[in-house]
Amino acid sequence: MGRSGILVIEKGAGISSFQAVAHLRRLLRAHKVGHGGTLDPEATGVLPILVNEATKLTPHLADHDKEYLATVRLGVVTNTQDLTGAVLRTSPVPALTAEDIRSALTPFVGTIRQIPPMFSAIHHGGQRLYELARRGVEVEREPREVSIHALVLESVALPSFTLRIVCGRGTYVRTLCSDLGEALGTGAAMEKLVRTRVGPYTLEDALPWDRVREARDGVLFWDRLLPSDSALGHLPAVGLAPADGEALLHGRTVPLPAASSGARGLVRLYAADGEFLGVGQVVTGGVQVKPERILHGDRPRPRFLPA
Repeated sequence: MGRSGILVIEKGAGISSFQAVAHLRRLLRAHKVGHGGTLDPEATGVLPILVNEATKLTPHLADHDKEYLATVRLGVVTNTQDLTGAVLRTSPVPALTAEDIRSALTPFVGTIRQIPPMFSAIHHGGQRLYELARRGVEVEREPREVSIHALVLESVALPSFTLRIVCGRGTYVRTLCSDLGEALGTGAAMEKLVRTRVGPYTLEDALPWDRVREARDGVLFWDRLLPSDSALGHLPAVGLAPADGEALLHGRTVPLPAASSGARGLVRLYAADGEFLGVGQVVTGGVQVKPERILHGDRPRPRFLPA
């Protein structure tokens, strides 16, 4: 199967997250390769690549908060909510001050409701919204709750300004930019987007896109592979006795060690020799742990199913 782990790259502009994954799959010749959170084709920045057994952790990466630098262009509204789309309307931009913009940001911090854009990958009636949008079809979308942890005004150069955004899963930054434009009375579209962090993975630590694009083999990437459990540092660690570790790998619920008696919810699970086994769920009032996402690594898969 090959090694498993997480490769943090910088995605370049003009390429989809899927295309970046396909490029790395060819170079790594890995059995399974996925990514930890889609970026729009024109957006750049942190894209965690999950290799082999680490792909089982995709849902946990989706739960991480993310940080972006977004440049907002005032005075223009498009059908995609960014500058790649067709212009629907324009309007003059008054001499807004930094304080005017900061005042408009305040209501958008916390739990807010967003209407997903038509140009998104959400399913509607068996089709992606963007497939409908490309045919000129618009459908009603239900607002969704998302969490905006922080909005910091980094710079102003009218008709644009740049924000640092820290947000939870499911947030559409394009929609946030559009909604901010409406709040400021001018309309707006996203001009530029850079994802600077996904959970513990930062842009400073990412493999630059030029090196990813120009690579001709996967040697460099295997050397940069991070351990699978690097994505789960926020979860408590639980070490299991040898027999319990083996039983868990066969799908069984096992006793929670006394040393981890205070653990609740999801936990990181380790064998007696320190090998990372996967993610477990503490159950039965906190005295047992059941397998949630088990990574088998290079070991053979169980030959039988649990009773």
